[in-house]
Amino acid sequence: MNLYTDEQTIEDIRIFGKREQGGIYDLYNQTHTRGGQVVLEQMFRTPLSDMKMINTRSSIIKHFAEKNIPFPFGAAIFDMAEKYLVADDQGKQAGSQSVLSEKDVANGVMSVIELMQLVSAFVERTEVLANEAWQPERIKIIELLTDAAFEPVFREKAKSRIAFGAVTAYDLLFRVREKAKIEKLLTFIYNLDVYLSVARVARERKYVFAKALEKGQAILKVKGVYHPGLTNPVANDVSLHPEKNLIFLTGANMAGKSTFLRSLSTALYVAHMGFPVAAAAIEFSVMDGIYTTVNLPDNLGIGASHFYAEVLRVKKVASELAMGKSLFIVFDELFRGTNVKDAHEATVAVSLAFAGRKNSLFVISSHIVEAGEQLSKHPSVGFQYLPTRMKGITPEYTYKLETGITADRHGMIIIRNEGILETLEHGRKRAVQ
Repeated sequence: MNLYTDEQTIEDIRIFGKREQGGIYDLYNQTHTRGGQVVLEQMFRTPLSDMKMINTRSSIIKHFAEKNIPFPFGAAIFDMAEKYLVADDQGKQAGSQSVLSEKDVANGVMSVIELMQLVSAFVERTEVLANEAWQPERIKIIELLTDAAFEPVFREKAKSRIAFGAVTAYDLLFRVREKAKIEKLLTFIYNLDVYLSVARVARERKYVFAKALEKGQAILKVKGVYHPGLTNPVANDVSLHPEKNLIFLTGANMAGKSTFLRSLSTALYVAHMGFPVAAAAIEFSVMDGIYTTVNLPDNLGIGASHFYAEVLRVKKVASELAMGKSLFIVFDELFRGTNVKDAHEATVAVSLAFAGRKNSLFVISSHIVEAGEQLSKHPSVGFQYLPTRMKGITPEYTYKLETGITADRHGMIIIRNEGILETLEHGRKRAVQ
């Protein structure tokens, strides 16, 4: 079962980078094979929504991290093996025959033999045998390796020359007769590449492994969550549950609201993949879906304003909630695209409706602090803010959550500090002269 999400959410939390700016995927990508990169990307696009599957994957990676097991196969072997094994498919796509020379075939055959022998040795290592969660995959790998058709492979001496006739026979075996089994074996190795590389990331970055709980409980307990892409991040604690399932977040511009929302959303998203998380501890009940709205663009293609785009986004979420799904929902500056009065009324109405959905969790940031008075009457709404400390006329930000509501507004202070009004005034006077 996969977690429901969409491109807006993937874009909001920057799962994949753009141009020179890397994404969350890049932080976790230390894979050694092209196939491993493909598997990792697919995992990022399809987080899990099943407690057992999440905890199983998490246990596999955690064990490899604790045992500090490196990827045991050289990249050169894979480059050679992959080039050899996919050559016919590439030729067919191009409308031509195989592009491999006799030397390429010989090298490819030897690389596949060496790879199979290395895999056979790896799955018998003591620390690998101790990884209980990985045993189902390990057993399937052994079943492939011990297939009678591959018996000659394990009689070959490592890195020894193979006669031309034997090369031809192996080529027929690997690329024709047992091609499906070889491809299946590679898939298991690509998965292993992901597990071991992510384990290395967990070790090097000191990420923690989440504990997934049964779906529908609407529980999220995070200690010391921070954004993995920041050099000097500030960590925060968050607790959500059915009795307090909505956070109303306030704070001045530049106080760190959007970064906090991305930090929390990223942690929960990655936790649903069974991957280690940038936090000190995390426990969560599995959700059906995660939807964020942080950078919502106007839809010029249908002539929609920013406000109408927000309305459509809320409608989408409402439809999902109406189906009984357990969701984690984030809105940054809800209804910023309309006037203050409408935004106030809409924010209160929608927030109260959200808070009534006890199987889901919500975080809504807003500049409309006046909405807090009405929302405070609902027991399920909690209030957090990111403070600003004034040092003379210069605002400083702690990026540390505090309980309550803040009316901090420092837009005009920043504008004055930047000398914008003086620049405009002087420019106007010069124009008059």
